[in-house]
Amino acid sequence: MISAASIDLVFETARVEEVIGDFVQLKKSGSNFKGLSPFSEERSPSFMVSPVKQIWKDFSTGKGGTAVSFLMEHEHFTYPEAIKYLAKKYNIEIEETEQSNEQKEKASERESLYLVSEFANTYFQKILHKTDQGKSIGLSYFKERGFTEETIKKFDLGYSLNEWQAFTDEALKQGYNIDFLEKTGLTIVKDDKRFDRFKGRVMFPIKSMSGRVLGFGGRILITDKKAAKYVNSPESDIYHKSNVLYGIHHAKQSIAKEDNCFLVEGYTDVIQFHQTGITNVVSSSGTALTSEQIRLINRLTKNITVLFDGDAAGMRASLRGIDLILEQGMNVKVCTFPEGEDPDSFAKQNTLEELSSYLNENAKDFIQFKASILFEESKNDPIKKADTVRDIVNSISKIPDRIKKEIYIQECARIMDISEEVLFSTLAQINKKEFQEENKQFKTEQKAFDVIKHERPVEKVDVQYLLERKIIEALLLYGNRTEDFEDLVLKENDKKELVLEPVIHQAKVFEKIFLDLQDDEMQFTNPQFKSLYYTIIDTLNQNPEFELKNFINSVDAEMGNEITHILMEDERYALDNWQRMNIFPKEKTHSVAQLVSETILSLRCFLIDQKVKEFQQETLQNKIDTNRNILEEVKDYSGLKMLLSRKLNRVL
Repeated sequence: MISAASIDLVFETARVEEVIGDFVQLKKSGSNFKGLSPFSEERSPSFMVSPVKQIWKDFSTGKGGTAVSFLMEHEHFTYPEAIKYLAKKYNIEIEETEQSNEQKEKASERESLYLVSEFANTYFQKILHKTDQGKSIGLSYFKERGFTEETIKKFDLGYSLNEWQAFTDEALKQGYNIDFLEKTGLTIVKDDKRFDRFKGRVMFPIKSMSGRVLGFGGRILITDKKAAKYVNSPESDIYHKSNVLYGIHHAKQSIAKEDNCFLVEGYTDVIQFHQTGITNVVSSSGTALTSEQIRLINRLTKNITVLFDGDAAGMRASLRGIDLILEQGMNVKVCTFPEGEDPDSFAKQNTLEELSSYLNENAKDFIQFKASILFEESKNDPIKKADTVRDIVNSISKIPDRIKKEIYIQECARIMDISEEVLFSTLAQINKKEFQEENKQFKTEQKAFDVIKHERPVEKVDVQYLLERKIIEALLLYGNRTEDFEDLVLKENDKKELVLEPVIHQAKVFEKIFLDLQDDEMQFTNPQFKSLYYTIIDTLNQNPEFELKNFINSVDAEMGNEITHILMEDERYALDNWQRMNIFPKEKTHSVAQLVSETILSLRCFLIDQKVKEFQQETLQNKIDTNRNILEEVKDYSGLKMLLSRKLNRVL
């Protein structure tokens, strides 16, 4: 259990733009930041972060909240885990009690899988550094690879004893459930037998972007033809290898800072680069590159440099991944190392300056690289050369940006010594075919949509909902502000005519709203708004130093999400960058008193209309020709409506 004082300190210290900036590349947009949604596939930013309000909103999915809710949504943290993560990020010591075995058993399955993985990570490190077998075999191997003690600890490298169930026995002894040991893949269960998956291997923990242990990679150190050199954790609820990049946790900040990501194949490539001094590097962990992995990088930078060793067969297989990168609208460069070298060995043999210089001088644009590789194979065969050109043009067709397409076509024509007209014609054929397929799919989807569209009734605008929402928004943004409100009072002028005269008085916004709604005995119809209204009023009454950030953190997740949605709704228009077109929307803070008065008067007018409709309905249902009481009430309400309308026109 984390103490309330620790939680308050975390909330006061954490900055939402800094926390989210570790996972999403944010760009300044007025007083806010914007970026690509980490929850959906998109190419235009719809994700907004407000440093002033300390909240975020993803307009593509409707999600939103605080720094804590982002971690819970994005990293699937529990609330305590999100608090601990932020405490670690900001070097805050937190007071908490240790989890008992009973609490571990009560934890959710997903959370239990994380707990088991964290335990395994600590255990393997302890075996590496504290046991004779770990030091003589595992630690010796890492030292032979050239890794320093600092590097070994930075990447939490470990060792699994060469015994059938040493890890499993220890985990069970510590109270961890065999079901979760099996589901993470750390323990293999067959009939009545249990044994360690990573027996006798050096261990590489695979972490999420936030640093949570998702799974492991294990390398065997003995020559055994029956055993695979590398073994990875199997797929589980927390580990999906197609969604993970090895080293992303350590690389995320430098990727965003350098605006480039080096992509390698193996664990040791990443570690050796880090040790040499280049930290913006990640690995696909020996698996084929996936769209999900590319999108992970795309949140941090638009630039990828793929690093290949001198193995030609491996390079050709990896070329397929380049098309996937291009489809995401990213910029790709490729760098190869001398024959017999890979990123690990090359980084080990060179200084930071030498390695940086080599990468800068040898990184080629993808079109140059692909053309040079394929051209060598086909230069003496016209048919193969034609296939090579078509292959390259097909890659170019994946690029969303039309200007880039044209430049790449010109470059391809120069390298392959072929006319631009032929290449543009080939590109047009490919695009036409893709367009026809997409159009066919679109028509199928449109037909289904039309059926749904005709079946769906026309939705009416809920005026009361919108007005109640505006009142909540005013309370959240300006509730504690003191404003000059203009009340319009009926008075007789010199000609004995009733006219509206303004009377100015000062009041806090929340007091003005509360008293006006009380006078008319107006009630919120939306249950969530009603709950929010009384919570905000009560908070403002008791706390003169009301801060929006603290208030959002104090309410439950559902209410917090609703508050975020209300506060960030207007910010979505900033995504369109109106200032670029010399359109400057007026800030609400310039006319808070007017906004409040207008909203309350509009709500009163709307409620009067509703009341009059009720009277009409009642008269029709009772089939009463004349009802003096109802007619008088309708007359009174109509007179009040006219007065309120005059006041509203004056306010507007």
